[in-house]
Amino acid sequence: MNKIVLLAINAKYVHSSLSVWVIAAGIAKYAKMPHEVEIIEATIHQSNSEIAGLVAAHAPDVIGISAYIWNATKLPETLKLLRNLLPEATIVLGGPEASHNKYYWLKHGADRILSGEGEHEFPAFLNKADLQENRPPVCVNPYTEAYLEALDGRLAYIETSRGCPFKCTFCLSAGSAVHYFPIDTVKEQLSKLAQSGARTVKLVDRTFNCNASRAYELFEYIIGLDTKNCFHFEVAADLFDARSLALLQTAPPGRIQLEAGLQSFFEPALRASTRLMDLDRAERNILALLSCGNIHIHVDLIAGLPYETLGDFKDSFDRTYSLRAHTLQLGFLKLLHGSALRKQAPQLGIDFMREAPYEITSSPWLTPDDILTLKATENAIQHTCNKSRFLTTLEYVLATSGLRPFALFKTIGSAAPNHGTDLTAYAEQLLECFAKLPGIDETILIDHMVYDWLCMVKGQNMPKRLKNFGNQRDSTAIEFAEKRLGRKIRRDEAAVLSTGAYLYVDSEDRSRVTSLYKVHVANL
Repeated sequence: MNKIVLLAINAKYVHSSLSVWVIAAGIAKYAKMPHEVEIIEATIHQSNSEIAGLVAAHAPDVIGISAYIWNATKLPETLKLLRNLLPEATIVLGGPEASHNKYYWLKHGADRILSGEGEHEFPAFLNKADLQENRPPVCVNPYTEAYLEALDGRLAYIETSRGCPFKCTFCLSAGSAVHYFPIDTVKEQLSKLAQSGARTVKLVDRTFNCNASRAYELFEYIIGLDTKNCFHFEVAADLFDARSLALLQTAPPGRIQLEAGLQSFFEPALRASTRLMDLDRAERNILALLSCGNIHIHVDLIAGLPYETLGDFKDSFDRTYSLRAHTLQLGFLKLLHGSALRKQAPQLGIDFMREAPYEITSSPWLTPDDILTLKATENAIQHTCNKSRFLTTLEYVLATSGLRPFALFKTIGSAAPNHGTDLTAYAEQLLECFAKLPGIDETILIDHMVYDWLCMVKGQNMPKRLKNFGNQRDSTAIEFAEKRLGRKIRRDEAAVLSTGAYLYVDSEDRSRVTSLYKVHVANL
């Protein structure tokens, strides 16, 4: 019997690791002898010495570590410390960062690198069996009492299928055969997670709806659960049919989140990346889903795809923004170990970081200055739209200034970069930025910002520059709001607009889809 520690180093505390629990279940199911298994979930924000100390405290014979893009730069020093503290232990690495870059990790302290299905390969390693034997994935059960206790309200993850039928050259799952786990088992696991206390359950299937009938059945099951949980899916928007769209319209508000990877509206870039998608249909389906108001929609763009210039990307961004999804994630091309595009990068002339996250730094279509422009734009949309901040203000500014969305967010990113800026200070910076744009009426601008502030913020005083224009000065607005709501409210939960209209927020009515509070407008 071995004493085994399975170590996950997550990006944030709110995240949990599915892989280590799946491997533990695989050891219990497939190992030829019993082993003593301990699971440690740390984060990248803990010191290397602290993490190594947590492992060493168990005096393990074998240490298994999952290596991913988010912990890759941290692992070499952690491995060095583990080797010093536990010179006799066998260190085994798995995960995409290890399996696609074996010699690097062997040089940096790993004794063994495992590739393939971890729930099979780790027990096979313990059994000293053939690691190359072709084994289909089996849905072992990681959701033990120990897992549920360790979860403690964090994000939970579940895998209902493995692989992806599509062949995007920037993705590690490209073209891998799709294996579907038994649907009755999946339903049992979903039911258990629905009662786990996790606020969000994320399905890690690469393209959840690539099998339409199976996706429909699982959507239907999740919609019918008695739970307040939110279930998050990665989907291909163009694959939804009318039947699935109609079903999704029946979901309770906030029950389902959909992440649709558009990546680009520039077709030469999509063709070069072998990203096949019916863009017009994807657009129609996203608009249909948004029109219902019950589902949070997240769309992705990737900057840096082959053949897409900054001008081309601006067009993609503007068309995507026009959908008015709740989140527009502007990501940057990553040349991942094991991806086809990384192998093609020298011929294409794409330069990228040699350490994780391997982001593009330049290409024949994007200069370093272009990437800085994109970074500024990403900063702006991340700290406004993607956090449901200043939404009506942005609509007013776009409509009045005549700026296109990319131009506006580029301007915000340059004039008011947010690198941990306090929200009150950020609001004042935005006010100053917007007030300088063509056609903007500062009084109307402030009215919109006051409205948005009440929508976004609970129990936080309004910035002084908004108050200075007469908002929140009339105590009758408080009295009016308290009569309407039937309870006492804080002084910062009501305001008066320049028109004389009263605003007040119902801090007990928060949207499960947008996370915004309900604001009432009373024109007296």
